[in-house]
Amino acid sequence: MLTQQRLKEVFSYDEQTGLFTRLLAISRKSKIGAIITTINRHGYIVLRLDNELHYCHRLAWLYMFGTYPISHIDHINGNPSDNRLCNLRDVTQKTNTQNLHNAHKDNKSGFIGVHKDKKRWGARIHINGKNVSLGNFDTPEEAHAAYIEAKRAFHDGCSI
Repeated sequence: MLTQQRLKEVFSYDEQTGLFTRLLAISRKSKIGAIITTINRHGYIVLRLDNELHYCHRLAWLYMFGTYPISHIDHINGNPSDNRLCNLRDVTQKTNTQNLHNAHKDNKSGFIGVHKDKKRWGARIHINGKNVSLGNFDTPEEAHAAYIEAKRAFHDGCSI
């Protein structure tokens, strides 16, 4: 398992920018001073060290605190490539999952928590394992406002 000591031998981490910079060339391809910018298909910055792929948000935690996070690292602002320390927090999977900022790609309304319900717009939220209807509204914006209000009230760690 990667240690803080090994990580600091090979990379520096800037908590203000969230960027990792290579300090040691450990292969022919690696260059000293290179900033790690590889983004996976989910938007997370990753790096390879000692033949293992690592998520940089988890490495930022290890770098700063000397241990891996207890649970999940949540990007407070919802941007998975923003690894500034002030944007990272160690939370439960439930809190991490609830901290969505954008609607899924297949959402036709374009708003998180909003769906078309016949001629009106419905708002729905997941609370304690159950889908809860928040009502029907004339516009998707009104439905989204109801969702955001409920999210702030019922989702621990909501950051929107």
